[in-house]
Order: sequence, then C-alpha cells, then structure tokens
Amino acid sequence: MFFFPIGCLIFVLLFLSLPLLFFLAFFKIVSFSFEKLGLSPGTAILALILILLGSLVNIPLTKRRNFYIEKVSLLGLFRKPAVRQQGVSINLGGAVIPIIISLYFLTRVPLKPAVAATILMIIISNSLARVIPGRGIALPAIIPPIFSALISLVLSPGFAAPTAFISGVTGVLIGADLLKIGEVQKVSPGMLSIGGAGVFDGIFLVGIASVFLTSF
Repeated sequence: MFFFPIGCLIFVLLFLSLPLLFFLAFFKIVSFSFEKLGLSPGTAILALILILLGSLVNIPLTKRRNFYIEKVSLLGLFRKPAVRQQGVSINLGGAVIPIIISLYFLTRVPLKPAVAATILMIIISNSLARVIPGRGIALPAIIPPIFSALISLVLSPGFAAPTAFISGVTGVLIGADLLKIGEVQKVSPGMLSIGGAGVFDGIFLVGIASVFLTSF
C-alpha cells in the first residue's frame, strides 16, 4: 500500500488555497483603506464589487479605426495583410469609478493642498512611466504610492488619506496614461484602454496603496 504523506497533502492544500488567500488579503487591505477614507464597511464592499464588475466594461472615447498591417508567417517566406483596430476607451472599474470616488473626496478636503499634491503626482508619474512596444505603458508598482503618501502627509497632514487617494489616482491617470496616449499609439497601434486591467491596474491600486501607506 502507498500512503500520501500528510506534509505533502498540507502543501498541496496550501498551494491550491493561495488564490483565495491572496484575494482575502487584497480585500482586507482595500476594506482597511476605504475605512481610513471614512467609508463604512458596507460602502467599501459595495465599491469593491462595483470596481470588480466595472473592470469588464470599456467605454469608447474615440471612434474605432481599421488599419492594415503586413503579417509575416513561415519564417518570413509568406506575407499577408491583416486588419486591426485602433481607438481609445476608458475602463469603468479601473478608471471611471476611482475618478468618481476621487471627486467625492475632493469635496471633503482642503482644495489647494489636494491640487498641489495631484500636480506633483502628475509630474512624477509622467517621468516614471515608460512606453514599451507591444505592451503599452509600464509604471513601477510601489514608487507612485510612496510619493503620493509622502506628499499628502507633508501638504495635507490632517487629510492625508483622502488626499493620497485623490493625488494617486488622478496623478497616475493623467501623468502615466493620458499624457502618454500619443506615444503609445505611435509604437503600439491598436485598442488602448485606460485602466483596462481593471482592479489590478495602477490607477486603482496606487490610490489604495497610497491610503494604506499613510497609516504608518
């Protein structure tokens, strides 16, 4: 008879449960961050559900245009035309809902520090963002939240959490996404979705991470 070692069984169960543990940890951080922003647990859950569902929806901002490329196959011996589409859209969960939340918090914080923090984050995000052909815009995951948190703690210490969310979301949206659209379309023509990665897009995560960092 063969016996499956109990240690291996525990390892397999732990490995299979990693996605669930990751989601629970992510949900806990999001809930904590929303509570730091002054939202109730129920509102935090509702916002997260809307963002998850909204990540499936892209709202067109420009009309789609067809363009032709030459597709190479079989070691470059054969070439055939292929049709692709070009246009810009904005993701409901990854960009629109975080923007609406930011506008709500903007009515609850001192305006001048929030605007100043946002302008600084636009400059920082634009300088950090890099356009990679075939992939789109790359932005370091941790640097923007750190800057957003530090700037907000300095400029608006009494309202650091909401200011960090506003400046983080808006700064990345404008600095890393909107100001790079033209450059992206030159090197990677095709459909471009602002916030298109949904929940895990930099726009939303920078806002949440910025708020989380202001608590330390």
